[in-house]
Amino acid sequence: MNETSNIVPLRQPDEIDDPLTNVLRAGARQLLAHAVEAEVETFLATVQDLKLADGRARVVRHGYGPARTIQTGVGPVEVARAKIRDRGASSEGERIRFSSAILPLWARRTRSLDALLPVLYLRGISTGDFQEALTALLGKDAPNLSPAVVSRLTAEWQGEYERWQRRDLSARRYVYVWADGVFLQARMEDHGECMLVLIGATPEGKKELIGFQVGVRESAQSWRELLIDVKQRGLQITPEIAVGDGALGFWKALDEVFPGTRHQRCWVHKTVNVLDKVPLSVQATMKKDLREIYWAPSRASAEAAIDVFAEKYRAKYGRAVECLAKDRDALLAFYDFPAEHWDHLRTTNPIESVFATVRHRTVRTKGALSPTTAKLMVFKLVIAASKTWRRLKGTNQLPKVIAGVRFNDGIEVIHVPANHAA
Repeated sequence: MNETSNIVPLRQPDEIDDPLTNVLRAGARQLLAHAVEAEVETFLATVQDLKLADGRARVVRHGYGPARTIQTGVGPVEVARAKIRDRGASSEGERIRFSSAILPLWARRTRSLDALLPVLYLRGISTGDFQEALTALLGKDAPNLSPAVVSRLTAEWQGEYERWQRRDLSARRYVYVWADGVFLQARMEDHGECMLVLIGATPEGKKELIGFQVGVRESAQSWRELLIDVKQRGLQITPEIAVGDGALGFWKALDEVFPGTRHQRCWVHKTVNVLDKVPLSVQATMKKDLREIYWAPSRASAEAAIDVFAEKYRAKYGRAVECLAKDRDALLAFYDFPAEHWDHLRTTNPIESVFATVRHRTVRTKGALSPTTAKLMVFKLVIAASKTWRRLKGTNQLPKVIAGVRFNDGIEVIHVPANHAA
């Protein structure tokens, strides 16, 4: 006989009310166990020829270590580490040991979770709230991701950043570079510090982060220190062209450190500067006319469009025309390079898009975070994002340099840069 009851069972903190999540965790547990088993079998196969005096195998399986919980993107997954035994070692130094690459001895979470922490910070969650935020993703209490762990991770990131800053660049060659200063408004101090960012494109069309350090955006000295540092670490071949905002002290420093590099002013920044000098009622029309210039199919067409712009607006808006005309050559430099690359060279978009999240970081974040920690979190985010950066179009047209001489389509060219414009 069934009895009715007014007691309603409540969901317990560690219960999963999503069947799909339950299936995913069960599947992850099985896959991890199978992967660890396969790793052990592969290791044993490499030492199967080692025998004892009586012919028995020297290295054999030796059960499992204590089960432990690994934090993953689908929540906690329990797994036991397989163990092996060396029965023939005469001393500790001769003992053959097995170390799992999939499940390191002290691992408590996947590396992807460490990479998630900078993203959480940049989305407005402070270190003290990480555990609370991750509980919804990883299950009850989200162990091994406490503020103390975040502090230890910061120390590890500092080591990674310092090693990255010392890396050898003698084998690197960058045909194009983009430069910009990125302000971390919520976390940097009030005296104008920002992150100086330098991104380059290799002759194969791959974009890479070249420089990343704290400085003053408009300061030529800060940019000079960054450029001299990368040059001293081996970056000796002068880039073909550099793209950046006209207000940067970067240009003065660039002419001192890499005097052969051409200047390309960012059209997005220049458009904003020009429109700031006219009334709001004129800006929509003027913006369309500016677009006609940098979207022109050739340099000659762009030059003609600038002349039309000047004739149209000089009488009433002379300051706007002067702002555009003074950087005329630097605004049209991209036309002297492959047409496939014009989209890449018109603006500092390779930097703008990467740091869009950083620029919109607000002071709504609870809790304090030092500028150093903010820098390291952004650094980790950029390094992770760099693996997915879009390659340049038309990479077969990129100039190649051998012993200081450029070759285009097999023909030696002594005077550079060559005009590739379509």
